[in-house]
Amino acid sequence: MSAESDTAPLALPAPRRALLGWRLLALFYDAWPVLALWMLVSAAFTLGYTFLGHHAARQNIPPFSLLQWLLWLTCWAVAGIYATVSWRRGGQTLGMRPWRLVLVAGDGANGPGWKTLWLRYAVATLSLLCAGVGFWWAWLDRDRLTWHDRASGTRLVRKPRPPR
Repeated sequence: MSAESDTAPLALPAPRRALLGWRLLALFYDAWPVLALWMLVSAAFTLGYTFLGHHAARQNIPPFSLLQWLLWLTCWAVAGIYATVSWRRGGQTLGMRPWRLVLVAGDGANGPGWKTLWLRYAVATLSLLCAGVGFWWAWLDRDRLTWHDRASGTRLVRKPRPPR
């Protein structure tokens, strides 16, 4: 055995594509912090609506009103900020960490830019609104990519387990 082999670092296996099950687990996990953020936004809207005094004491924001649509748009934007900032800072949201999922640029270069991340988020939203068809598409895609992977040119990979 040579001294050269004693000091050579162990090579980790290459990251694998993230399977649909891992993606769905991460999405479920991420639903909890997003739900908490939505509660904060909704509380702020409700307090503002209450203090403006445009309703009876125990009334809430009317469904399908302009304020209700603004609330939903704000919640969508807050969830987008959570996702895009997380992806930009470390390639992972809280839900992606336990399953070692990382968002990378399609060409393997540095992390994706803001425009790419927001495109990914918008297409993923559209996919969810279509009963998740864009996610299920990964079963049919030759590279196992979802609609938002294809549209944004990004990839979700699963990092190998670190050696003990």
